[in-house]
Formats: sequence, C-alpha cells, structure tokens
Amino acid sequence: MAVEVKELLEAGVHFGHLTRKWDPNMAPYVYMERNGIHIINLYKTAAKIEEANAALAKIAASGRKILFVATKKQAKDIVAEKASAINMPYITERWPGGMLTNFVTIRKAVKKMAS
Repeated sequence: MAVEVKELLEAGVHFGHLTRKWDPNMAPYVYMERNGIHIINLYKTAAKIEEANAALAKIAASGRKILFVATKKQAKDIVAEKASAINMPYITERWPGGMLTNFVTIRKAVKKMAS
C-alpha cells in the first residue's frame, strides 16, 4: 500500500506547527514557512510512512503487540475502531507523562487497580 503525496496533501498533512513552537530536530522535514506555520515536506513524509509501515508489518507478523496512540479529536474514533478491529491496545485519552519510559511501574499500578 503506497502512500500518495496527493492524498497527504488533500488530508492536510503538510500543515505543521507554528514556527515559534518548532523543534529543531524537525528541520530536515520542513519544506518552507508560510504565514507563521511550517509546511512539511510530503515526499519525505511519504517515505517515512512507508518505512514505518514496513517496520509495523514485521512487528505484527512476529505476533508482538503494537500500542496505538491518538489523543487528537480528529483521530480518536478512527484509531479506536481500527485498533479494536485487529485486537491491539490503544490510547485515545490523555495519558500520564512517562507512561512508556516508566512502563514497568505503570503496569504494576494497573495490575493492582485491576485486582
């Protein structure tokens, strides 16, 4: 499933953050600045989507779980529906800081809460 740059453009993926709120690590992916907003390079985005798709396919094929995260209003319902359909865990609400880096601690808390 190849991602088309035209589809990304139609979806509005090219709109980045305000220029004053940017992370310098994003510099290679910023195409230009217009009206105080960074415009994202969709060719590089499409390539990274393909790379991520290949990695996720490999992880899923090995039987491991993939955690889907979508806290933006526009994506919540879609991610919840699609992740449920493939029996994968997902988060669509605000989550505690350090949830991934402190996963062992969080898992203990969840097990304690469940019991």
